[in-house]
Amino acid sequence: MKKPINIPYFKLLLIIIMGAIMVSCSKDDDAEVINDTVPGVASLVLPEKNTECEVGAVVANMAEVAFEWSEASDAERYDLVITNLVTQEVTQRPNLNTTSLVVRLERGNPYTWKVISKNDGEETTASESYRFYVAGVPGSNNVPFPATLVSPASGVMVSPVDGKVTLQWDAASTDTDGDPLTYTLYADTVDGDQEPPEEWTGLTETSIEIEVEPNSIYYWHVETTDGKNTAISNTFSFRTGENTSSIQGEVVSTSQEILDAIAAAMPGENIYIRGGEYTFDSTIKINTSGSASNMISLLAHPEDDSRPKFDFSSMSENSSNRGIELEASYWHIKGIDVFKAGDNGMLITGNNNIIEFSTFSECSDTGLQLDNGAANNTILNCDSFFNADSSLENADGFAAKLEVGTGNKFIGCRAWRNLDDGWDGYLRNNDNVTTTYENCWAIENGYLKDGSPSGGDGNGFKTGGSDNKDLKHDAIYMNCLAVGNASDGFDHNSNRGEVTLYNCSAYDNGRNYAFGNTNPLEKLTIKNSNVLGEVGSIDATTLDVTNNSWMDGIETTFEDFESIDYEELTGPRKEDGSLPDVSFFHLTPSSDLIDKGVDVGLPFNGSAPDLGAFEY
Repeated sequence: MKKPINIPYFKLLLIIIMGAIMVSCSKDDDAEVINDTVPGVASLVLPEKNTECEVGAVVANMAEVAFEWSEASDAERYDLVITNLVTQEVTQRPNLNTTSLVVRLERGNPYTWKVISKNDGEETTASESYRFYVAGVPGSNNVPFPATLVSPASGVMVSPVDGKVTLQWDAASTDTDGDPLTYTLYADTVDGDQEPPEEWTGLTETSIEIEVEPNSIYYWHVETTDGKNTAISNTFSFRTGENTSSIQGEVVSTSQEILDAIAAAMPGENIYIRGGEYTFDSTIKINTSGSASNMISLLAHPEDDSRPKFDFSSMSENSSNRGIELEASYWHIKGIDVFKAGDNGMLITGNNNIIEFSTFSECSDTGLQLDNGAANNTILNCDSFFNADSSLENADGFAAKLEVGTGNKFIGCRAWRNLDDGWDGYLRNNDNVTTTYENCWAIENGYLKDGSPSGGDGNGFKTGGSDNKDLKHDAIYMNCLAVGNASDGFDHNSNRGEVTLYNCSAYDNGRNYAFGNTNPLEKLTIKNSNVLGEVGSIDATTLDVTNNSWMDGIETTFEDFESIDYEELTGPRKEDGSLPDVSFFHLTPSSDLIDKGVDVGLPFNGSAPDLGAFEY
């Protein structure tokens, strides 16, 4: 039998010690602890955003600038990053363990700064960037901040719509000196530095739509100037794809195609009419309705320079020979000229329709009439003129009359030289109707196209009236003009309802106001309105007439106005269909009609509304 092996004592002790050392080394008690929590965002304090910062000591052309930010959660260090927006030179102070630092920067330049929060983990968090300006030599003019290009982002693919792309940038309207800024866009397929067209210079808006070629690379930048100094943005590039069209619907170009498209129209469908003249010898009847969420649209083609003209001149004069009869609801008709119908240019008996930027002229009855229960229709930026019948007794510009429903609106419309009235609100077999008129102009009604007297009633706005002189047509007029009409500017005509005039103007009418005490209105409210000349009659069962140009000792004279020449009122509309810019009845700086009104819920400048249709 073998004898057991005897291990000397010192060898056994050595084994025990080595084992203890190994066990000790296998533990992680002394390993580095890494904070892998994402650090929070530092809030920037100084310099403040978009300001001229305060500077400390100045040496040559360098100035001390103090930077300060708040502590960010789970952050152990910070990188301060400062970029000169003129030279694009980056000044960086990394791994700071404080939340403030003074840095010397070149004077007379705009900068951005941000702070990056860090810890031992892999994630970092950047703050937002603030812009600031380091002032130059005292008395010098600050260079403006360069624009920040927004869209299209650099390197993206853009699909032009109708051959156009919108470029957008971010920039202030004034610099740190308070000087107004303008912008010049450079965009081309070479390098973004080619001479721009004149219409791209001196811009005050921060976006512009430009024409582009498909499948091309464009380079663009924006230069910002205060008239003395110029700041240049970065240059972005984008690639254009295939051209797309904004037209989604049926395009028609003949009279028969128009009739067929209207007859087959379904809710949500768009019908686009090419520019040009279309002859019709019978009434166009529209019977199929859309819905509130899916209107049916009949629109002038947006790419054409000429408008579609519906010529009904082959019609004889007859009460059944209307141009368009809109019996349906939820239609949007825009950009169409209706000419010389044998009766109304358009008769609307449906509801919730929009008629926009259309004209009605030389028809043998009212240009556009609402009747037979028509309710909640909007007539927007439309013109009606030179309408007259052969008997020289009838034909208004617009009419919400007879059996019309309630809730109809006329906005931005003009009626001039119509044989009878600009607007007629005479009722029959219907009562308690409300019609609203906003920014509407009635000019020289009661005269024919050649300017000779027509023999018609010749009122600008006939508020109502009825056979038995007992029906109520409530009418609300806001910022409306009645000018040069043969008879009354604003006419009562036995209306027994309520009439309200806010910020309206009347001049050179036969009578500016004709609200009589025979069969009087239930209530008449007139506020913030002006009249040049004799006011006329103002009567009603209840009157609320305050803050007008003939009251409170105010004297209204020709000197209150930039112009009293109303010929410009019938000039061309703007491209979007809105009313033209005019000087007529705009107040002069010295007018005592400025700030003499009372707040009626309409927008105004200054401490109080001005008197009349136009704010100074």
